[in-house]
Amino acid sequence: QVQLVQYGGGSVQPGGSLTLSCACTGSTECMNLMEWYRQAPGKQRELVASIPFLSSAKYAAFVKGRFTLSRDNIENTMELEMNGLEPDDTAVYYCTVRKQRSDSMYWGQGTQVTVSS
Repeated sequence: QVQLVQYGGGSVQPGGSLTLSCACTGSTECMNLMEWYRQAPGKQRELVASIPFLSSAKYAAFVKGRFTLSRDNIENTMELEMNGLEPDDTAVYYCTVRKQRSDSMYWGQGTQVTVSS
């Protein structure tokens, strides 16, 4: 069974930086598409970035070059480096990995990112 454990997050002032990490264990499904989602209070959950096993990351339009997503295919981890954070980036961030032959996903426990002066 896949287990996703997230690390990082916290509070930062506007313009600051944070890094989120996610470790996947338990199955070869950890080699599937990995993604970060976020959900702000009162808003729908939205995709932030995604990265396949052997391809480049893709980003939501609102990222605007501020975030960098990478993955380590040996350790089955991924890291989201977030720079130039804005108050609108405040949300709970979740890492996911796709289930084999399915559109559904395994989810991490979520981590709070707060951007405030």
